[in-house]
Amino acid sequence: MLFATVSAVAALGLLPATASAETKLKWAHVYESSEPYHTCAVAANDLLMEATEGRYGIEVFPASSLGKEVDINEGLGFGTVDIIYTGQLFAGRSYGSIAIGGAPFMFRDWDHWDKFRNSDLFGELSQGYTDATGHHITAMTYYGARHVTSNKPIMTPADMDGLKIRVPNAPLYMMFPEATGANPAPIAFAEVYLALQQGTVDAQENPLPTIQAKKFYEVQTNINLTGHITDALLTIVGGPAWDAMEAADQAALAEVTKETAVCATDAIIKAEGELAEWFRGEGVQVNEVDRAPFIDAVKAMHNGEMATWDQATYDRLQAIK
Repeated sequence: MLFATVSAVAALGLLPATASAETKLKWAHVYESSEPYHTCAVAANDLLMEATEGRYGIEVFPASSLGKEVDINEGLGFGTVDIIYTGQLFAGRSYGSIAIGGAPFMFRDWDHWDKFRNSDLFGELSQGYTDATGHHITAMTYYGARHVTSNKPIMTPADMDGLKIRVPNAPLYMMFPEATGANPAPIAFAEVYLALQQGTVDAQENPLPTIQAKKFYEVQTNINLTGHITDALLTIVGGPAWDAMEAADQAALAEVTKETAVCATDAIIKAEGELAEWFRGEGVQVNEVDRAPFIDAVKAMHNGEMATWDQATYDRLQAIK
């Protein structure tokens, strides 16, 4: 494994701390520098330099420093960014079918999602995205189960009625709020804390590690364990950067991003297992929710007007065991 070997390489003096790659690839994302998506991507620099004999390295730009999520997706084509983390629903703006994995209650559980990411179906969807955009999906990282935070308990779909809830600015994030009678409000990630603090919105939804990293629990009294999306981040390499690389370096980059995905996924799984109690210790009310009524409300919309996939793709995903 590349992550296991890099420290040994450095210890042998083959990878000096002062080494500089001939080409630094810009890896942009909207997450905090404390989060494993970032720290694991930073570690990928040495891995890629070692794997490409110094031809390529990585510089990581966190916290929307190179633009909001819509901006960095567009930047792939312009070459202003070379690699990004992005949600499936943002990638779905360019190729609708790839968004299916980010839709609410699309997976039975984590194991179903895990089998999907290693499936022929996901491989075909990734190729479809490449055909549509010229960009390359090289890895998928577990982002966590998304839960609703609010200033009141959300125990049933009726509790969502009329709730103004922030969602990311991609159309399919509207499915869960609309199915439950809430009012979705697309707001950029970097602006969510202030919107909650000022009462511009009543609620937001994200996984527990993100709620902690972004400190949303400081301005919301309740975390409601709806688990409505088993979410993931795609690692995408822009066409201009990819096409400029030799095949061996492309393969090295793809392998490094897969190792990075494992690094971050393992950290997120560990955090999810610990954070409910941590939040309770901070005085936040963490509510166990009967998800069945929420699932029933959303499933009625899975193949309706909002769907950006066809019935055959949906059926294949649901058939994964």
